[in-house]
Amino acid sequence: MFYQMSLFRAKMEIKENKRHKVFIEGEISSSFIADSISKHSHKKAIGAHSIFLGQVRDDEINSKKVVAIDYSCYEEMANDMFHEIREAAFLRFDLTCMHIYHSLGKVDAGKISLFVFTSSKHRKNAIDACSYVVEEIKSKVPVWGKEILEDETHVWKKAAHPISFPKGRT
Repeated sequence: MFYQMSLFRAKMEIKENKRHKVFIEGEISSSFIADSISKHSHKKAIGAHSIFLGQVRDDEINSKKVVAIDYSCYEEMANDMFHEIREAAFLRFDLTCMHIYHSLGKVDAGKISLFVFTSSKHRKNAIDACSYVVEEIKSKVPVWGKEILEDETHVWKKAAHPISFPKGRT
């Protein structure tokens, strides 16, 4: 038991020092997603993957279509939150690996802006972890979306998290 706890602590210290790149400029391409998935075919201990793809909708606001969202963030804080969410998911679920990618900058309607990919020996852990990660991102990470309308005006998306917009944001 002591050996297992020591090994667990050592793994957590390694993970703590290893930060994963989350942000991608612009849309997350289908080739990037396919490549990420294909890289796992050699990992034979994985029995299940769960994937969430967040796509920009062409909602209608004030009788105008949303044509894109321009994502911005407080990057240092956002990276810290992504790291905390990732580590909490590894502690809570029996995961083999996990990847989180979020767009920054302009993403056109119909394109992917969030990609969450969880892997585990069993489907329930992969599915539950993926859902947990998405909900945590939406409620805690300081990423803002400026919805660009068809007439080139914009509206800021309402943030689900309690952090307010920085001063000077309009």
